[in-house]
Amino acid sequence: MHRQDPQHYARLTRLAAGASVATAVAIALAKILAVALTGSLAVLASLADSLADITASAVTWFSVRVAVQPPDRHHRFGHGKAEALSALAQAALVGGAAIYLAAEATARLLHPRPVAEPWVGVAVMAFALVLTVALLLLQRAVIRRTGSRAISADSLHYRTDLVSNGLVLLSLVAMDQGLPVWLDPLVALALAAWLGRGALRIGRSAVDELMDRELPEPFRQRILAIARRFPEVRGVHDLRTRRSGQTVFVEMHAEFDPEMPLRAAHEVTERIERAIRAEVPGAVVVVHQEPAGLEEERLDHLVARAESG
Repeated sequence: MHRQDPQHYARLTRLAAGASVATAVAIALAKILAVALTGSLAVLASLADSLADITASAVTWFSVRVAVQPPDRHHRFGHGKAEALSALAQAALVGGAAIYLAAEATARLLHPRPVAEPWVGVAVMAFALVLTVALLLLQRAVIRRTGSRAISADSLHYRTDLVSNGLVLLSLVAMDQGLPVWLDPLVALALAAWLGRGALRIGRSAVDELMDRELPEPFRQRILAIARRFPEVRGVHDLRTRRSGQTVFVEMHAEFDPEMPLRAAHEVTERIERAIRAEVPGAVVVVHQEPAGLEEERLDHLVARAESG
């Protein structure tokens, strides 16, 4: 879990998002020239990916600016889910590009044609590789320090770009050496499959956050262990966890002696919340006080019945 000063977080994520937009625009312009001069479908496939990257990076840039805004009157839980929405939009864009490329590659396999001036494509793809590596190094540093979901999703795009640009570069070199023309659409088809896989992975992660998926079980067990180590706590139930952007939310019910004064129970819950925030810096923690032995329907019971079918 990552947490730091909001201004520092905003500065780093904006830097990474802005660099992503600038890189995508520069690479796309170079690939447009390469497509015009070579007619390569593999380069066209890479261009389509870069155009999707421009849109996705612009969405990321906007989302990280929104996500770091503090809670307000209409968004009491903050704006963190803007990052998940950004990741979902990127998944849709990448998925659409994959479908388009698969269709174009299939058509070119049925009706192959040679690639003109492959050396132009080689130069452009080498340029794209250099810019992509530089951006990935920057994104890696930002992700390590912020844990940003939007920057992570954007970085996944560029990691796939690194592989795809390398494949296109190799195919252009091979065709320049006289290999068959069907290699061009075959590489494009492989890139389409790669992009589709990445889109599914990004989309699944974004949907999990938007649907408030529980955090991993080891994390839940750590939280439960913290609450149970307080001797005044008779039991803990209905633990709920979720993540919104960089913020982790933790809610639970803690059971106390029914005769325990409310002030004393409140003091213990404050200590529990501080202990959890020490384990998960910046977490929003809510502990509901409840008398031990109270018979009522619990969330844990509902979950157990649902899982048992």
